[in-house]
Amino acid sequence: MAAIGTQVRRTETGDALARARQRAALLPDLLVEVHRILNTVNTGWHGRRKSGVGESFWQFRPYTDGEAVSRIDWRRSARDDRTYIRDQEWEAAHTVWLWADPSPSMLFKSEQAQVSKESRALVMVLALAELLSRSGERIAYPDISDPSSARNGAERLATLLSHAANLPAKPDLDRVRRFSDVVLVSDFLEPVEETLETLQKLAHVGARAHLIEIYDPAEEDFPYRRRTEFVDPETGASLTFGRAEDYASDYRNLFYARRETLSAYCKRIGWSYTINRTDRLASEALVTVHMNMTAKIGYQGGGVA
Repeated sequence: MAAIGTQVRRTETGDALARARQRAALLPDLLVEVHRILNTVNTGWHGRRKSGVGESFWQFRPYTDGEAVSRIDWRRSARDDRTYIRDQEWEAAHTVWLWADPSPSMLFKSEQAQVSKESRALVMVLALAELLSRSGERIAYPDISDPSSARNGAERLATLLSHAANLPAKPDLDRVRRFSDVVLVSDFLEPVEETLETLQKLAHVGARAHLIEIYDPAEEDFPYRRRTEFVDPETGASLTFGRAEDYASDYRNLFYARRETLSAYCKRIGWSYTINRTDRLASEALVTVHMNMTAKIGYQGGGVA
């Protein structure tokens, strides 16, 4: 039988940017209403004065049970019968970290798909960068750009990506801080334990993640029959089945089990998991992601037939 899928060459960032702008135009120009936790501040270059960790005095406020005793201002508390906390001023800006998986498995494109997974992931990230930057959000990209706020966020990110060489297969998320949002766009086909390890690190620092799984129709439907050779795009290792259809049921069980494990983890801690099939519109998933970034929503099937 004819080949069902092939590996495509990498997408030119300029082409992806043009398509991303078209996708972004399908959505209303809305601000991302950041989920505010504790001492989160307004977006933009200048933060709003809020209680937090800083060097400048802001206010005294009554002590409540459970707070660290070391923060009590005993001199102020001695003036009356109440115990007071000395709050410092904290200026910080919320940041949305964006990342598209650059690994070889993302280059796959079947006959049923409109685009490769890599192309769709770039479009998703650049479209989000466009919408977020126009809304005044600070955006960043691991290993590529520092957090910044600019109206031309998509163009800036596209330029940086076009000049980047040998991007790591996994994002460096060590700079992600509490109250940030992290959008990871990938096929998430690596061992699920490795993905969970990355997610647990983000949870530990107090960030909130939004996973967007990009997948090809052939990866879900498994339309292979008779003698078929499968090649691992990451290692080049191959595996040949005499009757590929005999393995379809077991394959689908594993495919959905991986997705369910990741989406269940995200749902349990208030994160989101959105799926986007490459024979569907990117805008369908973008709408879902926007909803997820404004509320605690679990698994969402954006763009599933």
